[in-house]
Amino acid sequence: MKVKEIESITDHRPFKIPEESWKYYQEWNQAIFMHWRISLNDLGALVPEVFEIDMFDGSPWISLVAFDMNNIGIKNIPKVPHISDFHELNIRTYVKYQGKPGVYFLSMEGSKRSSCRVLKAFSKLPYRYSNINRNTFSYHSKNPAQQDHCSVTYRVGDSLEHKSKLDCWLTERYALFHPSKKGVFEYNIHHLPWPMKEIQIKDLEVNYQEFPKLSEQPELVHYSPGVKVITWKKKKHSL
Repeated sequence: MKVKEIESITDHRPFKIPEESWKYYQEWNQAIFMHWRISLNDLGALVPEVFEIDMFDGSPWISLVAFDMNNIGIKNIPKVPHISDFHELNIRTYVKYQGKPGVYFLSMEGSKRSSCRVLKAFSKLPYRYSNINRNTFSYHSKNPAQQDHCSVTYRVGDSLEHKSKLDCWLTERYALFHPSKKGVFEYNIHHLPWPMKEIQIKDLEVNYQEFPKLSEQPELVHYSPGVKVITWKKKKHSL
């Protein structure tokens, strides 16, 4: 599907896309989602006070998403080789800023040093390099500096024909927020609803000292073959 067609399909979004033209293109492919319900007290220490913690039925959530980032590029400019494609793992939670729902990244890891440097400089998001390897049914990430690692083997099942309200709440997010020195950066994104498949997690080991909750078995898991994504230039809100 062409970008113009994707841009025209918006009924699934909780808010309108920005009026100005989008700036960047990327693809998020072969995505593994793992989700944990977390206590408000535990999460509150990790989220800046400028954000309101978003909750589903009275509970906040934290998610680990491992996927392939592909074909990153600026609108009307060819993609840059060796930077545009890499494996990514992020840990995120769900927040609101000025009443708008979105995500806040607690950690972002990429498998290429060059990609992490460039994206961190352009986006101001907290990318860091980790050693990430992926095979057909396994995903392994290790960061010796922080002693963080994630190892998962899995099997993909049939398509998920019906999504629950929680499935959509956790995955259909069209903004992300990140604090700056004197304000908040807002990033607006758009894609079609995630196509979902069932996934069986066969072996899982997650060890992040900063996020001990992730060492437990996730309460909910998803798999998606991926989405095509357009994003807008970051917008800075001053405090």
